[in-house]
Amino acid sequence: SMGKSKRFSVVTGANSGLGLETARALVLAGDHVVLACRSLDKARAAKEDILRGASGTAEIVELDLADFSSVRRAAAEIRAKTKAIDLLINNAGVMAIPRTLTKDGFETQFGANHLGHFVLTAELIAPLLAAEAARVVAVSSIAHVGGSIRFDDPNFERWYFRWSAYCQSKLANLLFATELDRRFRRAGARAIANAC
Repeated sequence: SMGKSKRFSVVTGANSGLGLETARALVLAGDHVVLACRSLDKARAAKEDILRGASGTAEIVELDLADFSSVRRAAAEIRAKTKAIDLLINNAGVMAIPRTLTKDGFETQFGANHLGHFVLTAELIAPLLAAEAARVVAVSSIAHVGGSIRFDDPNFERWYFRWSAYCQSKLANLLFATELDRRFRRAGARAIANAC
């Protein structure tokens, strides 16, 4: 027999920083990695770099987390490629930017860092549950300690401080991973949600 088949992994924001190094490590370990990135040019350069001397494979899917229609398109594209996703690393993020809104009208850090990944994960839940032991990883930050969820004003319409908005988004990442894991366990799923 051919031995264990490749893991199918998805890394958001795989073209730079932690995402790039994570994707590189997974490809080196022999995974097939989807580089889910907003900039196709940067993704192509990253893919070329990552594949040098690696045993795994990689492909690119365009993903703009600040636009739910782009997130849903990317998820559909990924679902068309595989029946099972072994690893989803929700890594991409924007940090401490001036106040802008996503295409759907949310404050961008909350919208892209948290809500975009929330929608992506929800859209990929079937292939995650179909895997032998899927992992969903939320990449947060120590900045979460300075965060609070502004339930009365999540989009910072009353006042905006870029770091407060970033901290809120990173706390939301942790809360999402914690609750997703609780729901996986409650459903008796083999999947696990982690955060780092």
